[in-house]
Amino acid sequence: MHVIFVEPAFPKNQRDFVRALASVGAGVTGIGERAVHELDNDLKGWLAGYEQVSSVCNEREMLDTVRLIQSRGWVDRLEATIEAHIQPAANVRDAAGIPGTSPRTAFLSRDKPAMKEALRRAGIACAASTGTDSAREARQFAKETGYPLILKPRDAAGAAGTWRANNEEELETAIRDSGLLDGNSVAVEEFIEGHEGFYDTLTVDGQIRYEFISHYYPNVLEAMRTRWISPQLLTTNRLEAPDYSEVREMGARVIRELGIGTSATHMEWFFGPKGMKFSEIGTRPPGVGTWDLYCSANEFDLYREWALAVIGGNPAAGPTRRYAAGLIALRPETDGFIRGYSGVDSVHDRFGEHIIDTHFPGEGTPTQPVEAGYMANAWVRVRHADYDVLKGILDEIGRTVSVHAG
Repeated sequence: MHVIFVEPAFPKNQRDFVRALASVGAGVTGIGERAVHELDNDLKGWLAGYEQVSSVCNEREMLDTVRLIQSRGWVDRLEATIEAHIQPAANVRDAAGIPGTSPRTAFLSRDKPAMKEALRRAGIACAASTGTDSAREARQFAKETGYPLILKPRDAAGAAGTWRANNEEELETAIRDSGLLDGNSVAVEEFIEGHEGFYDTLTVDGQIRYEFISHYYPNVLEAMRTRWISPQLLTTNRLEAPDYSEVREMGARVIRELGIGTSATHMEWFFGPKGMKFSEIGTRPPGVGTWDLYCSANEFDLYREWALAVIGGNPAAGPTRRYAAGLIALRPETDGFIRGYSGVDSVHDRFGEHIIDTHFPGEGTPTQPVEAGYMANAWVRVRHADYDVLKGILDEIGRTVSVHAG
């Protein structure tokens, strides 16, 4: 089995997909933007070949490179796992005659208005939304739908480049800042009140092989805009609880309606006064190292299970569901440079047996802005057999640890 893997070196966890493919006997040719001498020795050892391109999102260059690889031997699969790479990879895959996620499915998992329109037609509850490059149409949508609203790029991931408008004045600010006045096309959506979570799968031939349910505390948009919050994401080990049946049923319907075959998926959902609402889906794994949480919580190698699915093999192990696991992001008190930490020793003394790993950048390290994400600065990952106890531990870590900067 010969697999082309797009961008094996960045971000860091990309190398785990290559490792897993090599571990199940696949020959892996990487296509990436780094020079081959910049790859570490382990990664070079897992790769059977490597081709450098100027951009993995340049479809013409990618197609030429894939055809060059095909001229040397048969290619069974072309895989990509980063949001921005999904559509270019699908288009190249289709042009090169390689099986996998289709351009249509990739488009519907990237373009938010088209995604929601397709799913609303199938009877799946979504927020009211539209896609537009017209400020006039955005204002009309606001008049018809009411506030609050969300404006974001049509192919955004998570809260990236997202604006909330609670009134006409804030809508005008969002219209300006989103580039709508300059002709940018954006998604305009009804803001859904309620708790936000996500449902992830490894889907094989359209059937859900593995599934995971996780929660944000607080919701992502608030977390990415508020410095004093130490946001958390937790994955539960209680998937069989009756309260999750609606999430699981909705996830299966979305996967079926979008024609997803063999792929990792990442689906966002809300539950609040208006009930369960679908938010968005990507035909890719979740970000911020969430698969690492799934591996630790379930005592198996999900990357290897994904690799087995890619090559058409049978799963080697299932999730134990022994633990819930979570990540807490620890923000510096201000932007600048790390000056030190307080409370870290106390956290290790009290919760060390439950800590998976930590990241505390050294003194003098430049801080990253709040909107850079959950793993941009310091963080701690923890697991525990009881979800509620885990949540309490993460809360206590957030109260105890301070990141000093200036």
